[in-house]
Amino acid sequence: MIDLKLDVHTHTVASGHAYSTIEEMARTAADKGLELLGITEHGPSIPGTCDPLYFMNMHVVPRRMYGIELMLGAEVDIIDYDGNIDLGMPHLDRLDLTIAGIHKQCYTPGTVDENTSAVIGAIRNPQVDIISHPADGAATVDFESIVRAAAENGTLLEINNHSLAPARNLTAARDNNIELLKLCRRYDLPVILGSDAHISFDIGRHDRLDELIELVGFPVELIVNRSVDIFKGTLKKRLIR
Repeated sequence: MIDLKLDVHTHTVASGHAYSTIEEMARTAADKGLELLGITEHGPSIPGTCDPLYFMNMHVVPRRMYGIELMLGAEVDIIDYDGNIDLGMPHLDRLDLTIAGIHKQCYTPGTVDENTSAVIGAIRNPQVDIISHPADGAATVDFESIVRAAAENGTLLEINNHSLAPARNLTAARDNNIELLKLCRRYDLPVILGSDAHISFDIGRHDRLDELIELVGFPVELIVNRSVDIFKGTLKKRLIR
């Protein structure tokens, strides 16, 4: 078992299809022994999510609750083959961290080259810290090109526990994540594990990833969740401020 100190890809009721409040999420994270919780509501292209004004008002939320540190941000949507995202300045500048990913509700999959270009465009965005669930199969991509781009730009790639949930029926996710982990190991590229929790009980979950990590022989030293300081040292948003 990997001793996780942080989980930064989670959603509250503000995202529209999640089921816990900020306080419930923070309390559960504290109960589970985490040191840092990231709450990253969906960007405005996802049906039912919060208005962009939500991200402008995040300053009212304490950054420490129930003994753990909070980072508030967004999981924005990659919306085209150039890697443009659905939230702009000044909203992005208000976020503690920014995750970007492809979601089928707001992206039309193209060729492998087009999809790869879309993800690399987001990787190169200086405001984007993490690419969410790049291996879930929502769009077919060239993983080696993505890993190289992430290494060149200091962007973390997420290995997403929720993508492997049987109810989601993402048939390509397991093999894709194995391939991604093997490439990250080859290129000595750190990764971040994400629960993608949409209810407090799922915070910090990585049970579906343990098998893959063991199968690949992925080094624990390349998993940034093991240390808050190591994770914070990777964040581009902090580096450019």
